[in-house]
Amino acid sequence: MLVVLFYTTRMPSIMASIDSWVLLIAIAIAIVAATINGVQGGAVVTGSVFCDQCKDGSISLFDYPLYGVKVGMACPGSDGQMTMVGEETTNVFGGYMMRFDGNPNLSSCNAQVLAPDQASTGCTAVAGPAKSLRLMFSMFGMEMYSVDALLPQPVQPMSFCPRSSSTPTLPPPLAFTPVPPLPPVPMAPVVPVLAPPPPPALKLPPLPPMPFFEASACSYRYWMMPEFRCYWKVVNPDMKVALIFGPLAARKYGTDMTLWGGLQGRGDPYRTLLREGTTALLNSYNSFQFPYTAFSVVERLNTALLGSPRTVLFTALRFRRANSGSPQVTCKFRACT
Repeated sequence: MLVVLFYTTRMPSIMASIDSWVLLIAIAIAIVAATINGVQGGAVVTGSVFCDQCKDGSISLFDYPLYGVKVGMACPGSDGQMTMVGEETTNVFGGYMMRFDGNPNLSSCNAQVLAPDQASTGCTAVAGPAKSLRLMFSMFGMEMYSVDALLPQPVQPMSFCPRSSSTPTLPPPLAFTPVPPLPPVPMAPVVPVLAPPPPPALKLPPLPPMPFFEASACSYRYWMMPEFRCYWKVVNPDMKVALIFGPLAARKYGTDMTLWGGLQGRGDPYRTLLREGTTALLNSYNSFQFPYTAFSVVERLNTALLGSPRTVLFTALRFRRANSGSPQVTCKFRACT
């Protein structure tokens, strides 16, 4: 089974699909476990975590799932104080699942991000509000709960986020006391009135740049430069190639190979394929107009690994052509601040 990453800002409907699949899988596991082992009490809690880059309190095109974030669940104790009863770390899709044995009462519990990891997620934030649990079903002594997406936020909204426009509130009209008419004033000689000069043209400020919607393609050399490290958002350099590209890649490159090590491959068709495939994956997350999606990059790399060395070389060259861009499509990186 291939481990495939989907960038949720490219396909917003996938965010809901991920939660639905996690819920369906958890339900299937619960039913099979109850059928095989008999009726046993237990509860499962599922949810997801996204970086709310625009601080609007909802999942939008600009948000992305957070990997490696700790989520805790707290329930009221006998004294009414909230007590931590469980903790889990999000997977590469931003999802998490907690399991509790016995017959716990989770109706008054809530889930919250404990400590967003600035180094691995790029979302420097406050943890965001806690979300309560919703009972989805109860069957065979098993209960399934879901939690709305937890939304950690950065300190300030990103520069490419749309700004909200608010209508100014006008003060109420003032009440005027009628003034008695003044006596007539003698007519003064008519003086020609010169038309005032036209007001200067209003110059609007330029719109902030929106990097994700710009056509951009950057070679592996750009992705290895320290001044552009902030563009590693969905994945980070220390993530394993086996986790991103799946079992075929693990068998070929080993389980210890990282994405950063993959960018340094050269001199061999298979190492060149990994280098250009990793670069293409990063470019697909960085630019909406990149020729390959994240899914197609993973699929093509694994298809090449199943073929001949000639297929491996041709696939690497196609990735390299896309990563090199064209005279109209260049690398739009700007030094991180």
